[in-house]
Order: sequence, then C-alpha cells, then structure tokens
Amino acid sequence: MSTTAELIADEYPIPSYRFVVSLGEDQVAFKSVSGLDIKHDSIEYKDGTGGVYRMPGQLQKVNITLNKGIFSGANELYNWINSISLNQVEKKDLMISLTNESGSELLVTWNVSNAFPTGLTGPSFDATSNEISVQEITLEADRVSIQAH
Repeated sequence: MSTTAELIADEYPIPSYRFVVSLGEDQVAFKSVSGLDIKHDSIEYKDGTGGVYRMPGQLQKVNITLNKGIFSGANELYNWINSISLNQVEKKDLMISLTNESGSELLVTWNVSNAFPTGLTGPSFDATSNEISVQEITLEADRVSIQAH
C-alpha cells in the first residue's frame, strides 16, 4: 500500500511547527507558544461518615507564554504592556491555529478570550552565540476554547 499525502493528512498527527497567531486584528509571527491549558480547580467534600467526594470546581485562569524574535523598529508587545496604567489595559482575543503545509488552511484553532500582558522579558545576550534575539511575553486570559475546522 502506498502512502499518499491524503493518507498522511488523515492518519498522522498535525505537526506543531506550522502555526499562526492572530492578536486582535493583527497576525503576528511568534517563535513559540505555550500554556494553552484548560484546567479546573478541584472541590473536596467530606460527609460526616468518613466519605470523601471530589468534583470539578471553577475554571482556572490561563497563563500563556509567547516568544518572538526582535526586529528593528516599533515593538508592538512593549507598547501593549506599556499601555497599562491605573488598572486599565487593552484586553485582546487571540487565535492560535495549526495550519496545513502551505499555511492556507486552518486545521485546529485555540481561541483565547480577554488576554492581557503580565510580563515582558527581554533577550539574553551572549557574545559567543549567533542565536537570534528573542523576547517573551506572558499573558493572562479568561478562557481557552478549541475549534476543529
């Protein structure tokens, strides 16, 4: 039996290196994304006879980390975190999507609601290395939902 592109697309997991990130209305190139977790707190209930029962509680906050190369010119991520003042920040929705080989078709999308920056880390400098300069932004969000296309 020969292996065709359609069979590979149907039978094999989607590679994680082909992804796009939409931050609000803009599509931004990132090196890596992590923290797309959906977790609930656990509630423990003890009755008077020694029985212990557990059930899911409230949805936990989402902490997302995005890494992006630094380019000359304006730094949108710095501008976003720097805009926080007097407990006010522009919250944005994110879409992180795995794509097909050409990037023309979305396969799975993680929708992140009401994200705002909580930290921006600059690159590590090393004169003996030839690696690119990467900054890291951490975001906190209300929830993550997954959409298959």
